[in-house]
This record gives sequence, C-alpha cells and structure tokens, in this order.
Amino acid sequence: MTDGSGSTGIVREIGVNTWVWTSPLTTQHLGDLADRARGFGFGLLELPVENPGDWDPATAAEVLAGSGMGARIVGAMGPGRDLIDPLYRADTQDYLRHCVDVALAVGSPTVAGPFTAATGRVWRMDAGERGRVVETLLEALRPVADYAAERSVTLAVEPLNRYETSIINTVDQALEALDPLLERGIGLALDSYHLNIEERSPAAAIRAAGDHCKVVQVCGNDRGPVGGDHTDWDAFFDALDDIAYAGPLTVESFTADNDTIAVAASIWRPLAPSQDELARASAEFLTDHQRRRASGADGDSGKGGDSVTDGDSADWAAKRTAKEHQ
Repeated sequence: MTDGSGSTGIVREIGVNTWVWTSPLTTQHLGDLADRARGFGFGLLELPVENPGDWDPATAAEVLAGSGMGARIVGAMGPGRDLIDPLYRADTQDYLRHCVDVALAVGSPTVAGPFTAATGRVWRMDAGERGRVVETLLEALRPVADYAAERSVTLAVEPLNRYETSIINTVDQALEALDPLLERGIGLALDSYHLNIEERSPAAAIRAAGDHCKVVQVCGNDRGPVGGDHTDWDAFFDALDDIAYAGPLTVESFTADNDTIAVAASIWRPLAPSQDELARASAEFLTDHQRRRASGADGDSGKGGDSVTDGDSADWAAKRTAKEHQ
C-alpha cells in the first residue's frame, strides 16, 4: 500500500509477551518486565492469564501506566480448559469471563488465545464429527462472546498448528467455524508461527481474515527473534497493510526455563543467546523494518537472510548451526 510518495506501510506499535521471560507471570514480575520491555523499545506488554490470581490486574494497570505502556491480554488453554468437553465447559466459560474482566481492568480491547479445547488435545475427526464439534464450540462460545461484547472486548480466537489442536488450524477453518459470532464479540488472532506451518501463503491468509483480524503475534519461524529467519516479512506487512490492520504487533516466544508453557509450546532449546536478546533483536527488527517501509527505502531486510542482530548473536547462531550439523 503506497500513498503516492513512495512510502509504504502502517507503522504499528510493538509489544512483547511476558512469556518471553517467565511463566507464570506474577505481580512481583510486573515492574521489572515493564522496565525491561520499555528499555528495548516496546510500547506494551502482552499479559498472560494462566491462572486467576497469579497477578493483580489493578497493580498491573498502575505499573504499566507508570511506565507509559499499554497492555494486551492473552488466555492459556491448559489441561482442564476445554469448551468442547462438557466436563470442563462451564469452568472454561467462567475462566474466559474472568479474562474479559482482567482486560477491562488493564485497558485491553482484546483477549487472545486458542479458545477451543486444551492445547495439545488432538484427535482425528471425520466431517460429521467436525460439524458436531463446531456446533458445540459455537454454543459454548456464544454466552462468553455476548459477555465480552457487552463490555466492548473482543475474544480473538487463535488458529493453532496441527500438533497443538485438531479443531481450528487455518484462517479459512476459523472463518467458517466462527462465522455466526464474528464481530459479535469474536474475532481472530493470527500468530506468524502457526501461519508459517499451516498456511500455503501466510499473506493470503491474513488477507482472508480481513477486518476479523484483531490481534497479530509475531516471532521468527523457529519461535526465535523476529528477523533473520525465513519469513518473508515484507509480504507479511504488505498483507497487514492491505487489510488496514493498525493494531499492535506483539512478540510471542517462550523461555525454556519452566515446566509448563515451555512444554506446551515444545521449547526444548534456547532460541537466542538470552531472553533479553530475543526481545531486543525483535524490537530492533520490527522498529527498523517498519521505518524503512514507511520511508519507502529500498532494501531486502524483510526477505529473511541475515539477522538484525550481529556480533555475539551472529557468533552464537553460527556455533549452534555448526553443532547441529556435527
């Protein structure tokens, strides 16, 4: 998208999920993480609600306001959270309502997450069973969507890759399954990691999502830093421009140093020299790449290739590659 002056692209705010550093998030982490993220150039924190009570929303709002940062909320569909299984449905609905309340408390217009079944619960379905599962999902989501819409919050449902769910893997599946509720408290959350696995063209999938795209999460194709990976970031940003997505871009990656979310996301090795470096490199790439596009500058920094990180980061990457090929 151009404005006739050679410039292209919307410059979006950038944020980072606290899962980059810790899980679960607690109240005592908030001040340090807000300062750290702000120092790297992020304008907002994406705050996971793993378990109600882990962190205090009022304190979070105060801390973020003091740091001049915004907030976005994400949910976590761990074991025991499932809108399909009647054993867990009511508790999961209550959990999602709680996430909406937290979003209101911290000023987040969205709650993003894979709000179908527990992450990692996969099974083969024929067309008939899939239809019944979708009907069950809609029935379970409807009252929660109404609750969110009444409070001007959108539940942004995230398609996950085939190894983490068998219900909604692609944007097309999400649009078809959620159609009766879209724009009625329900939207889509698109994660570059899952798009890279499931979509033949991530850019085409973004365009298909259109106005229903309410949240965009980014990372390298390996869940590492944004930039220097094989993702065609120019095509990715072109698609976001085409749908006029002006919301934030939040970096979602995970520390391997915990026993819960790292296992759920299959993070078995370090993805950067340090978690701080993962955040710093991502912020640098997203900031520089958006500025380059907005100025109309030539270059191919969005086509993968060399990372925006150099020095120690490049040495670390080279050593890791060499070890993997021994």
